[in-house]
Amino acid sequence: MKIAMIGTGYVGLVSGVCFSDFGHEVICVDKDPGKIDMLNRGEVPIYEPGLDELMAKNVAAGRLSFSLDLADAVAQSDAVFIAVGTPTRRGDGHADLTYVFAAAEEIAEAIDGYTVVVTKSTVPVGTNRRVKQIIHKARPDLDFDVASNPEFLREGAAIDDFMRPDRVVVGIQSDAASEVMADIYRPLFLREFPIVTTDLESAEMIKYAANAFLATKITFVNEIAALCERVGADVKQVSKGVGLDGRIGNKFLHAGPGYGGSCFPKDTKALARIGQEHGLPMQITETVITVNEEMKRRMIDKIMDMCDGSVNGKTIAVLGVTFKPNTDDMRDAPSLTIVPALIGSGAKVRVVDPQGRHEGEALLPGAHWIDDPYKAAQNADAVVLLTEWNEFRALDLKRLAKRMSAPRLADLRNIYAGKDAKRAGFEAYTSIGRIGYGYDGA
Repeated sequence: MKIAMIGTGYVGLVSGVCFSDFGHEVICVDKDPGKIDMLNRGEVPIYEPGLDELMAKNVAAGRLSFSLDLADAVAQSDAVFIAVGTPTRRGDGHADLTYVFAAAEEIAEAIDGYTVVVTKSTVPVGTNRRVKQIIHKARPDLDFDVASNPEFLREGAAIDDFMRPDRVVVGIQSDAASEVMADIYRPLFLREFPIVTTDLESAEMIKYAANAFLATKITFVNEIAALCERVGADVKQVSKGVGLDGRIGNKFLHAGPGYGGSCFPKDTKALARIGQEHGLPMQITETVITVNEEMKRRMIDKIMDMCDGSVNGKTIAVLGVTFKPNTDDMRDAPSLTIVPALIGSGAKVRVVDPQGRHEGEALLPGAHWIDDPYKAAQNADAVVLLTEWNEFRALDLKRLAKRMSAPRLADLRNIYAGKDAKRAGFEAYTSIGRIGYGYDGA
């Protein structure tokens, strides 16, 4: 199959590279000359483990290329994927579909022969029908179909998610489109990965419902963690006991400082807005959004309390600022709430993150970036572990504590045991949903 991928952001680039590894001929298109030049030099503009090697392999094989010429790419393709951004629209929380509709208009002018136009971007219910209307209005004579093919990629594990998915969701309207999509995903079908075929609206809704449910699990366990601290329970033991129930499962039941990233914040807001527009408020989702923001602010209080009520004049080392490990994505990361609050309260904040500096320097003005956690801890008054990068999972706690002026540790990912922090020389320790030094688990 010949495929044009419109947009070389996270979803578009990962999808285009993986489709080419399936054996398809893929042209990835973008309007940004700098990004296309970078890709043509073999450089990857995002951090995703393994993506650079897979991209180089398929470029060398002649199956993958990058271009600014949308019209040429579309004209020679059997399927055109729209993978442009749908950021939260200012003012109302809805997904901004400006780029999706603009892409549809350009695609309409370039189609040459039967083509399936596939929306890969996360879009509100009804968007694919509007895409079809836009294309039909521009070219009433065209022979084309639209399809909805939402992505379910976890940043940091996107290639594995694409190659070994829990499921592939395809919303279609015709047998012809079904055949094209079946050909595109044949490598997964042959390996018996589930392919879920639906109507357009159901495919669009599956994406939002899935992300809202996962965001709800995260927020639920974070609320339970807060209650555990009050009643003397241990959230890690509670999560394990709850997660062993097959109806619930153990994934997304790890307490932390709140969810962030490119999907959950944006998609929960969009789902809430869709409900409001249809006169059916999504009350659970709206509450999840509110509680998640409260959880981020609660982390600030935990750090303040650990520092005797004030961080004014104190030096704080923050380990990890991306919203999760194995990505450089800072979008809606808890650090964007926590670090500015610490700086605003008079703290000198040192930041260590393996991949976050590129985006983080502009997003966290006033923070001082350091490459080594032990250097960051030198004469510091507290260390805050905010993102669970592997580099921070095996720290020498004794070495860390010895370097500090006042050895305090806020373990906001529950990586270490309180007894180990105490043994290492930390005079104060706090975590999520556990009882400080009294915690004996791992």
